[in-house]
Amino acid sequence: MVQTVGWAAHEAAVEQLVRSHAAIPDGAPVRLAKRTSNLFRARAASDTPGLDVSGLAGVIEVDPATRTAQVQGMCTYEDLVAVTLPHGLIPLVVPQLRTITLGGAVTGLGIEATSFRNGLPHESVLEMDVLTGSGEVVTARPTGEHADLFRSFPNSYGSLGYATRLHIELEAVPPRVALRHLRFGDVTSATAAIEEIVGAREYEGVRVDALDGAAFAPDEVYLTLATWTDEDGPTSDYTDQQIYYRSLQERTRDLLTMHDYLWRWDTDWFWCSGAFGVQHPLVRRVWPRRWRRSDVYHRLVGLDRRFDVVGRLDRRAGRPQRERVIQDIEVLAERLPEFLEWFDAEVGMRPVWLCPLRLREVDGDVRTWPGYPLEPGRTYVNVGFWGTVHVGDDAPQGPTNRAIEAKVHELGGHKSLYSEAFYPRDVFDELYGGTTLAEVRRRYDPAGRLTGLHDKVVHTQ
Repeated sequence: MVQTVGWAAHEAAVEQLVRSHAAIPDGAPVRLAKRTSNLFRARAASDTPGLDVSGLAGVIEVDPATRTAQVQGMCTYEDLVAVTLPHGLIPLVVPQLRTITLGGAVTGLGIEATSFRNGLPHESVLEMDVLTGSGEVVTARPTGEHADLFRSFPNSYGSLGYATRLHIELEAVPPRVALRHLRFGDVTSATAAIEEIVGAREYEGVRVDALDGAAFAPDEVYLTLATWTDEDGPTSDYTDQQIYYRSLQERTRDLLTMHDYLWRWDTDWFWCSGAFGVQHPLVRRVWPRRWRRSDVYHRLVGLDRRFDVVGRLDRRAGRPQRERVIQDIEVLAERLPEFLEWFDAEVGMRPVWLCPLRLREVDGDVRTWPGYPLEPGRTYVNVGFWGTVHVGDDAPQGPTNRAIEAKVHELGGHKSLYSEAFYPRDVFDELYGGTTLAEVRRRYDPAGRLTGLHDKVVHTQ
């Protein structure tokens, strides 16, 4: 069982982090000494020692009375949920992969099926301690001396510093989740249902606590409506032989434990485990359950990138070179049909994940965030697609990814920055609050020790 680490251990870990920052030579870049990542873009090689975050991977404390938790920045959501769920509490948004860290989700924008009512993970942060590029740890809150850092930190991907502690809100949940899988014959009718559910937070008289879906084909779109419940009865297990995403096509109702619902996508990395043969019944029986995890598949992808296994097989078979198309984009709900029609014609990758989101409203107040500007009161849909396409010798230049970026920009949308990006600087700054970000960087990192956001995430070849 995962235990809380307590304040004394946390303070010692922060002191070690600050010492490791001081040990980095002047002029050398400041970065995390981190061996694992959920990013899908290459990190620049460096011989410089990184920041020691080894003691910052736990939950400091949980307060059931106030429904809040004090959490270290490198704590994974898997460990966070393991501590909060015994109290009948979970974070307001739990990103779908176990090893995403809280600090990573806040600085890099996590999302999940509760985002249509709870927004993104940073919107339930009450305050946070941040190690800045200058080596100072400051406490940033929505108001006060460091409010500029608080507002600009989301989607900054370490270009403004690293969160060492986050004080977050939690919500009470029952032990189970009842699911309804609704099929729609086209994305237009599915979009209309999304708008209805987001507005009413119910469907056909039943409360909806979480909402996402998948589009398998232009005429086969599913929305999954989740309702927190104390309902009794047998629950499904998608960590063994059953595969969750296939259940959307195979059944109209389901019942999961809250724990299994939160990690329903992780076992098969949505549907991407199929690339490793893990969905084949014979392979699945012998593939250890402890290896059916997103972080294992991510390491396999890393090995493939290192040794070019798939590329060698493609060349041997005479197939064109592949381009990795691993993206999450957001468009306004009313533009979703137009985007998917274009996507089917130009990319043709299915299934795709659909996840509605809105900026969170609390007592009539809606905060906006300069690094990822969304319009208050408007419904967006995140579209996630992850795979490869055969494009030939132009693959390193990213023609498909560039075309996706251009289309999303045309539709007034954004894309997440965990994967490769190709935006020119002026467009990038327009989309991701470049002017505000630069001002905050000058205040908290005057020597430029941290890599700027555009330099960190944009593929410049």
